[in-house]
Amino acid sequence: MNKIQVKIDGIIPNSSVGGANTIVLKELDGVRVLPIIIGYSEALAIASELDGNKPPRPMTSDLMKTIIDYLSATISEIIINELRENTFYAKIILEVASFEHVIDSRPSDAIALALRFNAPIFVTEDVINRAGFEPSSQTTPNQNPLDFGYKKERSPKSKPSQTKLALLQEQLREALEREDYERAAKLRDEIKKMTGSIN
Repeated sequence: MNKIQVKIDGIIPNSSVGGANTIVLKELDGVRVLPIIIGYSEALAIASELDGNKPPRPMTSDLMKTIIDYLSATISEIIINELRENTFYAKIILEVASFEHVIDSRPSDAIALALRFNAPIFVTEDVINRAGFEPSSQTTPNQNPLDFGYKKERSPKSKPSQTKLALLQEQLREALEREDYERAAKLRDEIKKMTGSIN
């Protein structure tokens, strides 16, 4: 399994408190970015650790770190290893007494824990090839990763259904950026139907 180390390039918030947020991961030794939609509370858990703003009471990821520390265990790395039916999957690599345990996780929870353990974040090459984006030459370094300047990488041998899927994913990102959630929901449903047919 080939994997690529990434860093957190930013979190794009939603103006509605209970809405979705987008975390943007960027290749450590490359230019591609990978946007992943996460929930509000998960974004808060990640942002609070990035900013160093500890909440008055521990969040779930803080509690998990306390428990893992108490058991004399540690997290060595996390890997976003699969994209299935428009959903990302991750693995937490937990080390306990020289033994390695692989734990299934949502990417958002895995990232929140990785930050608390200073553990590296990886994405498999397959996932970043399918869902990653390369900035166009017109994009500035501080530009929003979901702006129109970012383009989807496409293989010259892409099937028509895969090309249409890339277009739908681009339209979904644009709808989320405009906060047009009704259209985003319709696009998401159409993408789910397509990914079920080509995976």
